[in-house]
Amino acid sequence: MRIYEALVKGLESVGVGAAFGGAGENAAQLMLALKHSKTIRPVITRHEQAAAFMACGYAMYSRRLGVCFATAGPGAFNLFSGLAVAMSDSYPILAISGYSSLEWKGKGALNETSGVSRTPDSHAMFVATTKKSFLLEDAAKACDVLEEAVNVAFDGRPGPVHIHVPENLTHKGVSVANYRDVDLQIKPVVPETARVETVAEMLLAALAKGEKVLALIGFGAILSDAGEPLLRLLERYQIPFVTTLDGKGIIDESHPLAIGVFCDSGHKAAREAFKEAQIILAIGNSFAQHATFNFRKDLLKGKKLIHLNIDGGEVDKVYKADTAIIGDAKLAITALYDRMSAELEPQPKRTFPRYDYGSDKIHDLVGKIHPGQLAQALSRRLPDDAIVLADAGAHLTWLGYYLELKSHQRFRKPGGFGPMAGSVNGALGVKCAHPDRTVIVGCGDGCYLLSGFELLTAVQYNLPVIWIIFNDNQFKLIKIYQLSTYGESGLVEFENPDYVAYANACGAQGFRVETVGAFESALDKALALNKPVLIDAHISRMELPKYSSSPEGTLAGLVERLGERVRAH
Repeated sequence: MRIYEALVKGLESVGVGAAFGGAGENAAQLMLALKHSKTIRPVITRHEQAAAFMACGYAMYSRRLGVCFATAGPGAFNLFSGLAVAMSDSYPILAISGYSSLEWKGKGALNETSGVSRTPDSHAMFVATTKKSFLLEDAAKACDVLEEAVNVAFDGRPGPVHIHVPENLTHKGVSVANYRDVDLQIKPVVPETARVETVAEMLLAALAKGEKVLALIGFGAILSDAGEPLLRLLERYQIPFVTTLDGKGIIDESHPLAIGVFCDSGHKAAREAFKEAQIILAIGNSFAQHATFNFRKDLLKGKKLIHLNIDGGEVDKVYKADTAIIGDAKLAITALYDRMSAELEPQPKRTFPRYDYGSDKIHDLVGKIHPGQLAQALSRRLPDDAIVLADAGAHLTWLGYYLELKSHQRFRKPGGFGPMAGSVNGALGVKCAHPDRTVIVGCGDGCYLLSGFELLTAVQYNLPVIWIIFNDNQFKLIKIYQLSTYGESGLVEFENPDYVAYANACGAQGFRVETVGAFESALDKALALNKPVLIDAHISRMELPKYSSSPEGTLAGLVERLGERVRAH
């Protein structure tokens, strides 16, 4: 059995269903092994960066290993952005890359990255962007290395791993005589009973005294599939909740306890609830920059923080917790419910001020599509099982604010690493993992132009993703930042191609829309087509996204920034 045949068979044994990669000489044997796989669908991308993003998309909601691969040297280096996403966003990813023959080390072979004789050190670079990187030097150790790598990817807080396969291991006569399946042992991060007891006692005491408890739910709760036990706990004790942008949809956003989205582009009702809360129960939360108004030091002043996270390194990283549970969110919430329900009866139903998606009317004064109305129209037509991905840019603030999700729908924006085009391409991986679910990308025209050529990949492999391009011929978020910070803007304007003609040239379907009604009609057609679709939505350039640099509100944030400028001068 050849080296890559053994690796592919090992991946089959852990249920991998797709592998995304770029073509290359050092990956040639891997491509052939994937060609003959009965269970792994190979997807060859136009660019290796897209392959890494697609592997992230594949792992995003599937709880399966995402796999990407590339040839040695430049191809391998193109994987780094996707691996950085997997590291920050907790996706179990395996990257496999070629490597020049070991006997040529230091001689300057083509694509050499040994770190010797003025060549880059790819091993050090992959170590810096993964949980662990391996250099496979002996074919007899292939199964051992693969097994360790896959288990590391899933261990504790998931993340990316990497294997270098030197070209000399692909030569004729080199084989794996000791093949065995991968023994994958995913060990759940079980919360400590003592910590559960401490948190339960604090919550029980707070509820008994009528203190205001607010749940702040992040993406970790979604990764853990904690929605059902969370709903049980919150309903039993009538604890209202807000979510981060990435926590949207874990519980139906029309639920009476759903207050809104808490972040710098979130809802006023969520900010008010947070301000009034005495205890914050943070679940699956990393307290990221935009979710904390730029790591605002006084955000939790006068409040107690209970932090539930699978990664102990996240606790106390930004804000000191009064108490914490280290463990899988679903297991932690279930344990909390069991402990608390044994002592405290259900609380009577209450009502809370909340953001009402249905009653928020947007007045369009300029005639073109208001991006908020676009998001509202998408909400009304979104299939019950839909997954919506937003890319980096102003469009994600409109989607995060106005897109109302049911409990089985999902919304994902770029995480902590925050690359542009990550969702434009990652959506193909999501679709491979969930072929029966509708996958829609909301992206700016700047994001799409970075890597929209992967539309050809979607057509070739029949991956019916829908891309909605928020077209305003500018890098809107950068322009806003320039104007607010420097008083002028520059180098942010550009021209877009004819996206309908481009879609048709690629074998996809394209629609150009300039009114909300035309968008709704195009979306209905796109949902029925079952093929890749671009919707070129020409939005108003004048509208500004909802934003506040302060949890006290937009006006307070403006006053603070003005004060900072005065003090700076």
